[in-house]
Amino acid sequence: MKNVLILSTVSGFLDKFEKNNVAILQKMGYTVHYASNMSEQYYLFEPEKIRSMGVHLHHIDIARSPYMLQNYTKALFQLKRIIKEHEICAIHCHEPVGGVLGRLAGGLFRKEKLHIIYTAHGFHFYKGAPLLNNTIYYLAEKMLAHFTDILVVINKEDYKNARKLRLKQGGRIYRIPGVGLDLDKFSPFTEEEKLSKRKALRIKEEDCFFVSVGELNENKNQEVILKALAELRRRGVDIRRLKYGICGEGFFRKRITAKIQELHLEKNVMMFGYRNDVREILGCADFSVFPSRREGLGMAGLEALAMGLPLLAADNRGTREYMQHGINGFFCDSDNVQEWADSIQQMWKLTKETQKEMKTEMRSCCRNSVVAFEKRRTDAIMKLVYEDLDERVSAANCSGRQVKVG
Repeated sequence: MKNVLILSTVSGFLDKFEKNNVAILQKMGYTVHYASNMSEQYYLFEPEKIRSMGVHLHHIDIARSPYMLQNYTKALFQLKRIIKEHEICAIHCHEPVGGVLGRLAGGLFRKEKLHIIYTAHGFHFYKGAPLLNNTIYYLAEKMLAHFTDILVVINKEDYKNARKLRLKQGGRIYRIPGVGLDLDKFSPFTEEEKLSKRKALRIKEEDCFFVSVGELNENKNQEVILKALAELRRRGVDIRRLKYGICGEGFFRKRITAKIQELHLEKNVMMFGYRNDVREILGCADFSVFPSRREGLGMAGLEALAMGLPLLAADNRGTREYMQHGINGFFCDSDNVQEWADSIQQMWKLTKETQKEMKTEMRSCCRNSVVAFEKRRTDAIMKLVYEDLDERVSAANCSGRQVKVG
């Protein structure tokens, strides 16, 4: 029996991003195990649903912060036990901390018998990053690359940087278009559907409703939009008809809620929390905002474009993969409150006729923009990745043998 372990930091990661990969591995004859911190749930996590997919769950005390060394050590020994008890012959690790632990396991625990895939959902070193990132994170990635059989990246800049790293002998690099965009699911609403959905959300036809989707954290930067709304009011703009919907959950919820109260925006901002029906909310919107300081790609931006929505986005390596300023949206500097305020007001001032014309053009343009990011392309490349892995496993005669962990 061939046993593979998917490793991430937070427990809901598999259900949100890895279901297709699980299916590919199972069709290839692998038994899939999943290890993460089952207590950290930034995405919806239903253990029984995961078990019903035939996946074996394992809790490890992995922490998202790269500075919690005590947790690192404990999680590494827990990982060692899982590898030994379940004869794991391959690990597919995700997220920065999961990537560190998974690859350390590959280096420490009979690396010739344990094959490692790491998907970098955006290197923490990149053009324009702080000097600390471009020094410490680069050096860490350079070291861990020696324990990596297959490295998967999701944007052009990371692919270019990945080619400078020395992977384990015979290692390969693949680039995928993120987790893949489901164009059947994310397609524009008709005007009738939009009005019906807005009514259900108590958003009036004359309101200007815009949405951001993402975890509530410092990087996703929802606070800059709150400040932009306050700036518009400071300029004397009547913002009563501006409605901002925030979809997402995270440890910044209290901070964002407090900021809304501090800026007296309770009547302008709607906190929707984590949603499985993001399309229902996006479909109601007039445009979308995506103010992240850093993105590996940014599926939320792609989903908005696929829905036919103009996008106001922070200029970063991820959004540059699919955004064209003035064509399918507009770039803003991530922390420039004045730019965000100007752009929101610009979108709001468009006449109904201009909005309709723009959306018609946007839908056509957006579909051309996102077609390269379709889910089927991601799945096709991941099938090649796992076939590559399977050849390595077979060559090492790992299948059916216990992996000896030192």
